[in-house]
Amino acid sequence: MDKIPLAIVGCGGMGHRHLYGLAELQNAGLSPFDLVGACDPVRANAESLADDAEERLGKRPQVVESLEELEALGVVAVDVTTTPRYHHTVAEEALERGWHAMVEKPVGLTVRASNRIRQAAERSGRILSVAENYRRDPMNRLGKALLDAGVIGAPRLMIHNTIGGGSHMTISVWRHQKNESGVLLDVGVHFADILEFYLGPVHSVYAQSRLHEPIRYNPAAGPAGQSSSNPAGVYGKWQKQMPAEFEATAEDASYATVLFESGAVAQYIEDHAGHGQGMWTRQIHGSEGSLELPSDRSGQLITLHKDGESICDASLLDLVPDFHLEPVTAALFGGGRLWGYQFPFPETDRKLLAVEYGELGLAIEDGGPIEVDATQGTRSVALSYAMLESSQAGRALTMEEVLAEKVNAYQSEIDQELGLA
Repeated sequence: MDKIPLAIVGCGGMGHRHLYGLAELQNAGLSPFDLVGACDPVRANAESLADDAEERLGKRPQVVESLEELEALGVVAVDVTTTPRYHHTVAEEALERGWHAMVEKPVGLTVRASNRIRQAAERSGRILSVAENYRRDPMNRLGKALLDAGVIGAPRLMIHNTIGGGSHMTISVWRHQKNESGVLLDVGVHFADILEFYLGPVHSVYAQSRLHEPIRYNPAAGPAGQSSSNPAGVYGKWQKQMPAEFEATAEDASYATVLFESGAVAQYIEDHAGHGQGMWTRQIHGSEGSLELPSDRSGQLITLHKDGESICDASLLDLVPDFHLEPVTAALFGGGRLWGYQFPFPETDRKLLAVEYGELGLAIEDGGPIEVDATQGTRSVALSYAMLESSQAGRALTMEEVLAEKVNAYQSEIDQELGLA
């Protein structure tokens, strides 16, 4: 079968990470794609990705600076890895040109931008996948299987608490700017997706949000040339060019109570300005026991607490005899029934990105399902913003009113700047 002509649009740090995922899939003999284009208005970024592609894929894609130039390359699908403020314009144009698209999360910079992408996908009839990788982690797959099998009974409470970061820059300057995708959206959208992955649709949210650290510091710009936040080691060359100190305009902490349609509740803390002792906790408490879940992409173990015992070994698999990872995931991670894994973070990162590509390829070739489509991706954006909107409104908000854009006071200035008001 002929390969699917693909272009990566947006060739900065995230574009390079996606390239490494595509190479991981190809090295496993599972890639249906032919990377024909590297597209970025900053030509140096596109040249950098093309150079990396030649080394990792054995073929150099054509470097272009616009979607119009991709037409001549016979593109069938694009992977949109621009910064989030451009997601809706790039995705809409790609879908209008008849291309399938995978869009890095958050699918849009606001709920309105996300709704625009969702509507464009519906009009076009093309596939739109949101690149959400945390739920694809084999440990989250196992955790979900244990939950669905009723191992802890009916879920009652989820605790998701993460605290740390201090005043250091998280990956890049734009992740601390409200109009570029603040950290509570850029990171929080992962956690929003995880909440609904485990416990189903969220009904309503009450939250308090804060900007604790209005001045952020970039260690990579200092003499040591190191950063405390550089996933997969990809971003270093860009971080060195960023300012050593800058003003943050996006909130960096949310404290929320989340009510699910099922009646379950989540206690949620996402604090990227924490000093002193850091924290990571993800637990689900049910009517018969509880699950203690590891941090995403770590390969660390799940612990089941039940009947006075704690289980965190291979015997967990005995409780879910029908649990099997998807074929692409199983091939990349070395088994269909995993209860843990050990890979360096950059390798885990690219494996999960490879899984996203694998799903997209199967959907294009055979009409297979897309797990995180535009609708689910938009829900994650809405849940992240529901916390910010709730804090500003001073009341609990339903997901329905945020998704329908009935409450968007926090987002309104962003939409105006994007020309979406």
